[in-house]
Amino acid sequence: MKGKADNKFKMVLFDLDGTLLPMDMKEFSYGYFGDIMKRAVPAGYEPQKLIDTIWKGCAVMALNDGSRLNREVFWDNFADTYGEERRKDKQIFDDFYATDFRNAKRFCGYNPKAVEAVKRIKEMGYRVALATNPIFPEVATKIRLDWLGLSFDDFELVTTYDNCCYAKPNLKYYIDVTDRLGVKPEDCLMVGNDVGEDMVARDLGMEVFLITDTMINKENKDISVYPNGSFEDLMETYF
Repeated sequence: MKGKADNKFKMVLFDLDGTLLPMDMKEFSYGYFGDIMKRAVPAGYEPQKLIDTIWKGCAVMALNDGSRLNREVFWDNFADTYGEERRKDKQIFDDFYATDFRNAKRFCGYNPKAVEAVKRIKEMGYRVALATNPIFPEVATKIRLDWLGLSFDDFELVTTYDNCCYAKPNLKYYIDVTDRLGVKPEDCLMVGNDVGEDMVARDLGMEVFLITDTMINKENKDISVYPNGSFEDLMETYF
């Protein structure tokens, strides 16, 4: 395995949104919410209530205790809001993610250095996984990777709301990921852009690197305590 001689990790975990896939999360979310409404409004949904329900669904997934898939937690909350009879409308949203969601690419950027980093790190013999916050369906995650010219096959594990029972910033999410990969936290480097959701992995003993190009730092924490910078800086620091 190549890389800096003092690297203790053998697995690199990448975040997706705002890390490999450049985006302003607020612009992206409200942009694609607008696209969702083209399907949802004709089905009888009032836009603001639906947006609030989606955000609440994200919040309850973040609090998932591991007893149910995030998908189940989201749709149970949806049914609590709209009634059990509306649970069947999941198909409307599944169809949206499988088709029209592709248009949300216009709300994202592209950083060739990010894609190059994934490929180069794999070539150097490191294992890689996509530790994206599992609040999206599998199909929506496949599409976001497709925008980058990447696929599920490029990673040993990709986390989605269909295969996870925890979400960021819950440390149990990271424990679950490392358990599935058969590694210890101290065997991993977590690369992400969100101070609150990604850098918490260091509490488990992971190495971390903060991508600052589209950084999220809701609590205005001192980022000097983390190795940080661009993807070029990541490669120079560790590889």
